[in-house]
Amino acid sequence: FTGPIPSELGNLVNLRTLNLAHNNLEGPLPSQLSKCTQMDKFDVGFNFLNGSLPSSLQSWTRLTTLILSENRFSGGLPSFLSEFKMISELQLGGNLFGGKIPISVGAMQNLIYGLNLSSNGLTGEIPVEIRNLKMLRTLALSHNNLTGSIEVLGELISLVELNISYNSFSGIVPKALMKLLNCPLSSFLGNPGLCIRCSTSDCLACSERSSLKSCDDKSAKRKGLSKVQIVKMFLGLSIFLGLSLLALVCVVVFGRTAKQENHISSEQGSSSLLNKVMEATENLNDRYIIGRGAHGIVYKVLIGPDKAFAVKKIRFTASQGKNSSMAREIQTLGKIRHRNLVKLEDFWLRKDCGLILYSYMVNGSLHDVLHERAPTPTLKWNVRYEIAVGIAHGLAYLHYDCDPPIVHRDIKPSNILLDSDMVPHIADFGIAKLLEQSSPASNTSIAVPGTIGYIAPENAYATSSRESDVYSYGVVLLELITRKKAATDPSYQDGVLVDWVRSVWRETGQIHQIADSILSCEFADTHIMENLTKVFLVGLRCTEKDPHKRPTMRDVINQLN
Repeated sequence: FTGPIPSELGNLVNLRTLNLAHNNLEGPLPSQLSKCTQMDKFDVGFNFLNGSLPSSLQSWTRLTTLILSENRFSGGLPSFLSEFKMISELQLGGNLFGGKIPISVGAMQNLIYGLNLSSNGLTGEIPVEIRNLKMLRTLALSHNNLTGSIEVLGELISLVELNISYNSFSGIVPKALMKLLNCPLSSFLGNPGLCIRCSTSDCLACSERSSLKSCDDKSAKRKGLSKVQIVKMFLGLSIFLGLSLLALVCVVVFGRTAKQENHISSEQGSSSLLNKVMEATENLNDRYIIGRGAHGIVYKVLIGPDKAFAVKKIRFTASQGKNSSMAREIQTLGKIRHRNLVKLEDFWLRKDCGLILYSYMVNGSLHDVLHERAPTPTLKWNVRYEIAVGIAHGLAYLHYDCDPPIVHRDIKPSNILLDSDMVPHIADFGIAKLLEQSSPASNTSIAVPGTIGYIAPENAYATSSRESDVYSYGVVLLELITRKKAATDPSYQDGVLVDWVRSVWRETGQIHQIADSILSCEFADTHIMENLTKVFLVGLRCTEKDPHKRPTMRDVINQLN
């Protein structure tokens, strides 16, 4: 269903259950629903609803289940949640709620099945009042901007599942939560300030969870420093001061020379690495080229028997001042780490070009695997599905977990690299924007970022956005399923892949008329057919002409799961 939720539903004053989940509904929740005072279960998850929650909904005093997950609700979490005395499940994850968690959350003492506030923009510390939720079994606070200690969570003795990943929590993990270290490790990741203190009984859990650092043993520090330690500290301080003075002299003496060379590097010692790169490629000889794209030429670099890299040469027109700015931007990109993003190893910039060093991917690009290899690889459906999910996770990370968010601008199979396990890694994220910023002003107004076949319709008159990335991702999904190129295939006539797919689906409604014929041997498996069809429908949603009707990448991950 599309469009807004009809306000006339408020006339159903005896309504107890309303489930509108997994549709394309949009707009705010109508305040007229407050007349449904008998409401027990309300589920509008996985839509495109927005706005803040009407305060009139506090009339739902009999509510036991409230699910608003994966929408676009905004504003702060309303304090009137405390009016829901009987509520046993509250799912608000995957929205745009901001501000602090209200202390009124502690009044919902009947919460049992779950409290999900993940993937929002919540800030501040966890209110101590949350300790009142003595029966709560599942708590999800991941992917927010929460800070402070998690000590109060140790008082939630009934918890069997906890996810606090990707916040800024700090301090010691309470002993009562140590049992939850046996949950998926990802439930605690992304909080570099957290640490665990291991006892003998906890040693197995601690050794298996090495990503959570061990807390410093303060007791040893209280005993004071030995003479040996004092001598070591003195020597260390002397060496540090000496090196600092030497560094200062180097800056004064060699600073001007560095500026004249216009060579900016991401880290010390990289000039020797550059020499190795140039030597390994014979000064970027054409015979080492492994790819060409809109942003430059890619060369394979073999440094020693077991060290392989890919170096991309990009050309731009920029002043030295812009080069300095670009260096800072690329340094920021180099700090981004995610399983489904290509790791940037190093870079070097000159007046008219730059070299960016990446990890090398053994299986090349998704474009190569789909269209260029001979003989054509089979590429079973489960492999294609995992590639689709991996790309979605990488894009969602760029869109929602980077500060500021990164819009890729050119998602396509040639920018999806595959490692030895066929795990996808997105390349060139952030590069399109950098090159646009470094181009002459006269050109930026003309160029449409992206590649024909993958460009969202609105990009002809609007700047690239997360929605346009979603469109490009949808095309990649359809390409994974059909194994047809996005813009060049005889069957398209005057259109592109998206037009052809929609036309065939509208006429036949048969997925086997659209899917790659190589997959036909797997069609007998009904589970695979159902899975393939669902992924196909996600691709259609992502390539809606109206950007407001497209799911977010977080929506996509949930729909694919």
